Amino acid sequence: MARISGVTIPNEKQVWVALTYVYGIGDKASRDILSKAGVDPTVRVKHLNDSEISRIQDIITEKYTVEGELQRIIAGNIKRLKDIKSYRGSRHTANLPSRGQRTKTNARTRRGKKITVGGTAKKVAAKT
Repeated sequence: MARISGVTIPNEKQVWVALTYVYGIGDKASRDILSKAGVDPTVRVKHLNDSEISRIQDIITEKYTVEGELQRIIAGNIKRLKDIKSYRGSRHTANLPSRGQRTKTNARTRRGKKITVGGTAKKVAAKT
C-alpha cells in the first residue's frame, strides 16, 4: 500500500488513476506529475518501487496544493464571501447553488430531499 500526501492509494489500479484519489489531483495533473517523475502511467501501483514513489511525492509537494491545505484554502475563501456578505456568500449560507443554476425545479443535490407540504391533496367528496 503506497501512501502519497497522507492518502493510501489503491494497489490494483494504474498509477494515473490511483493519484486521482488524492484531493486536488485530477486526470490532467496526475498525468503531468507522472511525466515529470518519469513513471509509466499504465503501471500498477503495486509494481512501483520506493524511489518512484518518492519522486512522485516530491513533485506533488513542490508544485501542488493538495488535501488538508487545499481544503483549508477553499473553506477560507467561502468564509470570506460569507463575511463580506456577497451574493455568492449568501447563497452558500442558505445552502443554495451559487453559480446561477435554476432552483424552481432542480438543485436537489444542494437543497436536499424534497419536503412535501401537507394538506395540498384534494379531498374526496363523501356520499350522503
